[in-house]
Amino acid sequence: MYQDHIVIDGLQYSHWDRDYFKMLQASGINAVHATLVYHEDSRQTMTRFAEWHARFEQNSDLILPVYSVTDIEMAKQQGKVGILFGAQNCSPIDDEIGLISVMRRLGLLIMQLTYNNQSLLATGCYEKNDSGITRFGQQAIAEMNRVGMIIDMSHSAERSTLEAIEYSTRPICISHANPTAAHDALRNKSDAVISALTKAGGLLGFSLYPFHLPNGSDCTLNDFCSMVADCADKYGVEHLAIGSDLCLNQPQAVLEWMRNGRWSKAMDYGEGNANNSGWPDTLPWFAGKDGMENIYNGLLKHGFNDADAGKIIGQNWFNFLESGIKPLV
Repeated sequence: MYQDHIVIDGLQYSHWDRDYFKMLQASGINAVHATLVYHEDSRQTMTRFAEWHARFEQNSDLILPVYSVTDIEMAKQQGKVGILFGAQNCSPIDDEIGLISVMRRLGLLIMQLTYNNQSLLATGCYEKNDSGITRFGQQAIAEMNRVGMIIDMSHSAERSTLEAIEYSTRPICISHANPTAAHDALRNKSDAVISALTKAGGLLGFSLYPFHLPNGSDCTLNDFCSMVADCADKYGVEHLAIGSDLCLNQPQAVLEWMRNGRWSKAMDYGEGNANNSGWPDTLPWFAGKDGMENIYNGLLKHGFNDADAGKIIGQNWFNFLESGIKPLV
């Protein structure tokens, strides 16, 4: 049964308030990978941590911080939602490799090497030329491996992603993206990337963001589960998870911050365009409190057994985190 499983959403950036925490609690989700920052530098990242500390104080009956998988187990036992932090860019470390260990001690468990653009570490998926992992990037990967900070290549270009998989001595993740074979979007990943990722023990989190899905906002639960089933056949169910990329109740200004940061004078529309510049319509079968349970039931209907459906909705994330965030001695 759904309630028997550990349930983890591997990426969200919704509007974090008490009503939303109540909805998460009612959904049966035990932990969420919450985006802490997009383009914030190290000092601004401290403020984001402080804001979350206040949320934990004010909503201690609903949420708790995750520093280890034991905290996820505790959240499930107590009927709360564990919050684990990730960065969708490498901006929190500025140009200083020593800040990787500092951020990890503060609770930053996951960090993307790029967010769409070229960074000091790697190339983003929107760049025309992918020069791969930089010299700084190679050292950052080694340091992330050492301190137990998971490498995430969700917004990175192909060569950079393949090189990150090669250079990392520990499995990496693509926390929120889908196969290009299912929907050809710049943010989605080729068979070559997913094959390399999974052969190296990595994890793919399926995105529920409409721009990444077959049929967009009209993607049905059946469409989604068919995509998951195809990947289970190709890559193995133990490498698949959910990273919904859910951004509920966020204003247009947040979307513009995600897409533009401080780098562009002209408006960047990401995977939208001038005529479709807002948030895409959410999926009615996922956006409410029953979303993850709907996926679980949909997987069962597609022939997955209870154990394998449980792996996809959370156990694979749990196992991946358990090994991936332990510092190396």
